[in-house]
Amino acid sequence: MSWREHCRGFGMRSEPQGPISNAQWDSRSVGKRWQFAFFAFLIRAGGHRLAYVCMYVVVAWYVLLRPFVRRRCRYYLDRRFPKVRNPLVRLWHDYRRIEALGESLIDRAVFGLLGPKALRLDFHEGSRLRELIDEGRGLIILNSHVGCWQVAMSAFSYLRTPVSIVMHQEAADIDPRWFDCARREVAFSIIDPAQPMGGVLQMIAALKDNQVLGLMADRVFGNDPNTLQASFLGAPVHFPVSPYRLSSMQGTPIAVVFSHKTGFSSYRSELACIIRVPAGLGRLNTAYKPYLQQFVDALEAFVMSHPWQFLDFHDMWQMPVL
Repeated sequence: MSWREHCRGFGMRSEPQGPISNAQWDSRSVGKRWQFAFFAFLIRAGGHRLAYVCMYVVVAWYVLLRPFVRRRCRYYLDRRFPKVRNPLVRLWHDYRRIEALGESLIDRAVFGLLGPKALRLDFHEGSRLRELIDEGRGLIILNSHVGCWQVAMSAFSYLRTPVSIVMHQEAADIDPRWFDCARREVAFSIIDPAQPMGGVLQMIAALKDNQVLGLMADRVFGNDPNTLQASFLGAPVHFPVSPYRLSSMQGTPIAVVFSHKTGFSSYRSELACIIRVPAGLGRLNTAYKPYLQQFVDALEAFVMSHPWQFLDFHDMWQMPVL
C-alpha cells in the first residue's frame, strides 16, 4: 500500500492497456523530471496561483488528448455517478477529477517547498486523538487516497508523539521528495511494506512504544492474501485486513481520518469514526469483517459528500490474483 500514490499522477510507466493488477501497479508518476522542476520553479516564483494556472492547461491536455487518463477516471466515476450517460457531462466529470488531482499535487509541493504555513488545515477533533494516545497503546490512523496526505499529517504534529507512516517507495521514482527539496526535517518516519515481513515488526514496535501509525486502508500492496471483501459503491472490493489485525493484537484504537480541500489554500481533516477491534480475534480474516465494514462505510459516506476528492485511479473493483 502506498501513501504516495494518491498524490502521484497515475502510477504507470506507460499507458495501460486494460485492467491493472495490484502486482503490476507501481507508484511512479507519468510526469518527467523537468516537468516537476518546472512546477517547482513556478511555485517558488509565483506561489499557488501561477502554478494553478499552468496546471489547468495541463489537466485539459491530459483529459482531451490522453484517452488512458479518461479510462482511469472511469473506474470510480462510473460507480459514483452510474446514471450519467451524457458524453459532455462525463468529460466534465473526468476534468473535475483530474483537476482535483492536479490541485493535490501542487498543494503537496507548496507544503514542502514553501512550508506548512503556506496552507491552512482545520482539524477540530484533534483533542480526541490525544485522548486515544493517552490510553497508552499507540494509535492507528487509517486514511484513504483522498485530499493530500502531507497536509493532513501536519495536523498530528501537536500530538507530541512520534509518527510512522507505512509507505512504499520506488527506488527508480523520479518524483521529487518535496521535504528533501526544501531541506526540512520530515516530521514522521517511514515503514516500507516491501521489506521482509511487510514491515510488521516495525509496526508492532511503534505501537508498543505508544506511537502513531498511519496506514492507507483502501489499497492492497501487491498480491497480498491478507484481504477481505466488502461492498464499496455497490460492488465488491478487496481491502487489506492488516490494520484491524494489528489493532486486535496490540489493543490499539483505530481513528479513521479523511481530509478534503475547502478553499484555494485550505484543507479540513475530519475524524470519520473510531474503530475498536476486540483483542484475540486471531488470524482468520473473516473475524475482522465488521471492523473493516466500519471503514468502508465511512469512506463511502466521504465520497458521497466529496466526490472529486477521491484520488485512487486504480481499478479497485478488479478481483485480485492471489
